Amino acid sequence: MSEILDYEEAIRPFLSEKRYHHSLCVAEAAEELARQYGADEEKAWIAGILHDILKETPGEEQLRMLDGFGIALTDLERSAPKLWHAITGAAYLEHTLHIQDREILDAVRYHTTGRADMTLLEKILFVADYTSADRQFDGVDRLRSLAREGLDQAVLLGSAFTIEDLAHMHKAIHPDTLAAYNWYVLQGEDTRKENQGYGSLGPAEREKTGTPEK
Repeated sequence: MSEILDYEEAIRPFLSEKRYHHSLCVAEAAEELARQYGADEEKAWIAGILHDILKETPGEEQLRMLDGFGIALTDLERSAPKLWHAITGAAYLEHTLHIQDREILDAVRYHTTGRADMTLLEKILFVADYTSADRQFDGVDRLRSLAREGLDQAVLLGSAFTIEDLAHMHKAIHPDTLAAYNWYVLQGEDTRKENQGYGSLGPAEREKTGTPEK
């Protein structure tokens, strides 16, 4: 219990009240999904509470931290500051908070982009970040329903939302996001059929309430 309270306190200096509340909601959603799918509930909660620890840290400071951690961004990543907090955050957890659990670190690292063949904990955090109780956007109920049926389906739909919105805004799409989408499309015909129709909520419609920023 003390470790959990320590992590709650660790994120407070970095986050606004709204982002802190979001982190609590994601931790709860991740813990619930872990319980449903047989993952480690404590790891899921920790990944959830810490996933956005550097979300509101200024970009220049994040770049300095990345340099200090010896992490070089690709040209695409450098052009997309909204991706930085996942990369910087995972490194901060490892080198500053001394978290050595690779499952937790990778879940935080890939919670924005996803990737092909994600671990169970990676999928749980990716989906929890979309479906937490504080999220309100067109399509969230569909995502929550899919998450109850199977994580792969929810990852596929979440990835499709991201790709569609980025393409609509003429922004570059991280190769890990494309790889995640392709991986889960190719998992089987049943998954593809289950997710047909996601496009009925196009970018323009979702803009009205905002597709979640991960």
